[in-house]
Parts: sequence; C-alpha cells; structure tokens
Amino acid sequence: MLQSKELAVYFIMGSNNVGEKEPLAVLKEALEGGITMFQFREKGAGATFGEQKRVLAGKMKELCDSYNVPFIVNDDVDLAIAVNAAGVHVGQDDESIQTVRARCPASYIVGVSATNISEAIQAANEGADYIGAGPVFATSTKEDAKTPIGLDGLTLMREQIGTTPMVAIGGITEKNAASVRKAGADGVSVISAISLATDPKQAVSHLRK
Repeated sequence: MLQSKELAVYFIMGSNNVGEKEPLAVLKEALEGGITMFQFREKGAGATFGEQKRVLAGKMKELCDSYNVPFIVNDDVDLAIAVNAAGVHVGQDDESIQTVRARCPASYIVGVSATNISEAIQAANEGADYIGAGPVFATSTKEDAKTPIGLDGLTLMREQIGTTPMVAIGGITEKNAASVRKAGADGVSVISAISLATDPKQAVSHLRK
C-alpha cells in the first residue's frame, strides 16, 4: 500500500539524463540524499534497450532496495516484472490501469500520468495508487511534454481527486517546490534538478527542506 509520504521527493532518471556522469553513481548520491521513490525512465535519444536496459534496471533496483526506496519502472510492465520492481508508472498512451493490474502482482504500485483534470479524475476513479500531475511548469527534459497546468491547475486537480496521492512533475526546482506542495501535491517529482545537479545528494536535501 502506497503511503503519500513516499512521494515526497520522487526521482525519475534514465541513463541518458545524467550528462557525462555514471547513472548508478548519480542514483546512489540521490539515495544518500534521501529520495523517497525512484522511477527508471529509459526513453529518448541515447537510451539503452534490450538486455543492456534490463541489466541496468536490475542494478538500480538492487541499489534502491538497499536504501528501502520503492523502485518503479516507467511504461514497461515486462521489465518491471523481470526485475521484481515495486511498481509501474504509465502515461495516457500506455497500457490501461486494468491491463497493468491484470499482469502484475497484487502488491504492485501503479501510478498514472495526468495532464489535465479529466485525466486525473479518470485515473483516480480507476484506482491509480498515485497520480503524476503535470507538467506544472514548462520543461525541456521530456520531449513530449504537454502544456503546463500551473499551480492553479494543480490545486483544481487536488480538489477533484480527493485524497488520492498526487505527485507534481514538470519544471520543478528547489525554488518552486514549496509552492507546489502548498498547491496540493503530496510531493515533487524531478529529473534534471537532481540528475544534472553538480551535487545530487545536496540537491535532494534542498528539495526535502
């Protein structure tokens, strides 16, 4: 059962999000800094695939386990099952919640992206364990990012989905993280604010505060 506090600092990363750094080293620093959940999102230019992707996912999962941090796989149910992940995150164009639930162990966390209020309501009604709401602000990290919903959009989502856990994503930094939480999110989800930080551990610490 997902606890909303596990969404406090939700780090998303793939091997192509770290610049010249080593992905496992960045993840280890982030874990030491205190991230509360991690999502393996291996997409876009320069991403690994096949056996190389599976091996990397397995190593990251082991690392997350050593810190008791849930390891979530983005959009790849087969990979999630293969590495015994804690759950899966799906977007609006990926498999439905019902299909994912049918394929995964009952204990799996299933998160769903929502880019507007109607998508958020549908995800909540269909039993998503949490909703990834956004983008809140403009972002260049995701090539397929939609129009930002802003803080007002985030507040409206919270009003419509009740107590369903919600993590905000999109253009979030340590400077605006507090305003995002105040708008109704249980936590913040970031990629580059940690993955490209000079000191990932310190970046996480600032986001936690």
